[in-house]
Amino acid sequence: MTKILTPTDALDVKARDGLWMTAADAERVTGWTLKAEGMCRAELCVPMPALAVRGNEVDVAAFWTKLGGPVVSTEAHDVWALGAPADERNAALAGLQAPDFTLPDIDGTPRSLSQLRGRKVFVATWASW
Repeated sequence: MTKILTPTDALDVKARDGLWMTAADAERVTGWTLKAEGMCRAELCVPMPALAVRGNEVDVAAFWTKLGGPVVSTEAHDVWALGAPADERNAALAGLQAPDFTLPDIDGTPRSLSQLRGRKVFVATWASW
């Protein structure tokens, strides 16, 4: 199994040769559906390069890169991160509203930032690098 980290979720899928996966798993990971026109969400379709689709399989890394989203993986290719495309990040910054996330509080209870909207919130982060 391969762990896929998206801006909103963490999923385990069966992927091979990078991020090739079934169309059903690609839809679970990205929210986009494989159709004859390409990868589609509602009425919007993104044409896929011929080399990024094989029957009922999709190269999600190629698709995500085409959307403008960053794609990175561990050296072992067992964990992949699909970052939000630049236009989504820019829209979030322009709105001056932090993206929603969920983390456990000190008691282990999951708390989402969206639960605290309208209140003053202090978020402290730390990184070792």
